[in-house]
Amino acid sequence: MASMFFRMLRQSVLEGRRRKVLAAATVALAAALITTLFTLSVGVGDKMAQELRSYGSNIRVIPRSDAVPLVIGGVDYNPLRGRDTLDEADLPLIKDIFWRNNIVGLAPILRHQVVLADGGPQVPLIGTYFDRAMPIPDEPDYRTGMRTINPFWSVDGDWPDDAGIDEALVGTSLADTLGLSPGDTLALADPDGAATWPVRITGILATGGEEDEAVVAPLALVQAMTGLEGRVAEVEVSALTLPENELSRRARRDSDALSTEEYDTWYCTAYVSSIAHQIEEAVPNASARPIWQVAAGEGAVIGKIQTLLLVVGLAAFVSAAMGVSSMMTTTVGERAREIGLMKALGARDRQVIGLFLSEALVVGGSGGALGCAVGLALAQAVGWMVFGSAIAIAWIVAPLVIVVSVAMAFAGSIPAVRAIARLMPVEVLHGRR
Repeated sequence: MASMFFRMLRQSVLEGRRRKVLAAATVALAAALITTLFTLSVGVGDKMAQELRSYGSNIRVIPRSDAVPLVIGGVDYNPLRGRDTLDEADLPLIKDIFWRNNIVGLAPILRHQVVLADGGPQVPLIGTYFDRAMPIPDEPDYRTGMRTINPFWSVDGDWPDDAGIDEALVGTSLADTLGLSPGDTLALADPDGAATWPVRITGILATGGEEDEAVVAPLALVQAMTGLEGRVAEVEVSALTLPENELSRRARRDSDALSTEEYDTWYCTAYVSSIAHQIEEAVPNASARPIWQVAAGEGAVIGKIQTLLLVVGLAAFVSAAMGVSSMMTTTVGERAREIGLMKALGARDRQVIGLFLSEALVVGGSGGALGCAVGLALAQAVGWMVFGSAIAIAWIVAPLVIVVSVAMAFAGSIPAVRAIARLMPVEVLHGRR
């Protein structure tokens, strides 16, 4: 019985094969698009997070005393604000948390107000790392600094030497005001005039931020000027994170209110809030605060892109199902006499319907397999064109897309199945239909 069914299926598939090849091609095109979109949807989160990380940090680490609010009438009366510091030697601990591999980079900051010698104006002096070696247990060659977390910083000239205290960058707006250019010497003095520090301008810095109006120097120089050797005021951290969801928002409000299972899920997921929490646990006297405007913006962008990919994928599914539906309905009309004869010889509706659904299975499966292979190749091409690197492939994509392709073929077969059920052998064989 089974062998007869398969012989009938083979003959049914070969009969009108041009139309079936066209239907399989329709399914393949849709499957290729769905595969591409699904692969991009899975990988776009990490890729977009990496791209967005090039626009600055998303976590700020400050002394715990600075994070204590004491606001009265809109004025912060915290007497410790700006007076406490962090130990520079503790910075490698940031790369020793559970999500250490998600930490793209970090840069300490120490600020000071200086007066330009010879009656110049008072300007901000910002000390930081530019590209400094910071050995950690798993990565002895690890380097970090503003060149890692802020690659959009543009320098006309050379970057200062992190180990030196006689070089600096000058912001583009300040350089225009003072008529400075790379190679000039600038004398920096404390506001009380107690000491003067000559520095050579190695480059003109453009960031579009506060640095354009400041002098930006190696951290060691500002530590020497302020007498705060080995101390930093804050640390900017750039971390790859997942978009916030309801669980992370609840943890953000009060992590102690989570159940044990919820807490473990939150803690072991790369939310910006959980990474900040782990930094607080690792670094003594530190308070890590996500920059929520950045984190929320990342989540909104990634969420909208994934929604767009889902909508396009659904449109492809519907289009392919309509194409298969047209093919199957036409096939039923052309083979009405054959179907009527099978019914007259004793074939039940479910057997005839099973034959046509088996055709749909062959069309959907073959088209899905071909489309999946093409879609994976397209996803890699898009990854290289847009992000300059390959997209990670989740191998569950292949079976999932084939299942979706078969579902497309079955969905398109619904009108044909209903037409088969309505066919009456007497009417068909006597030419009344």
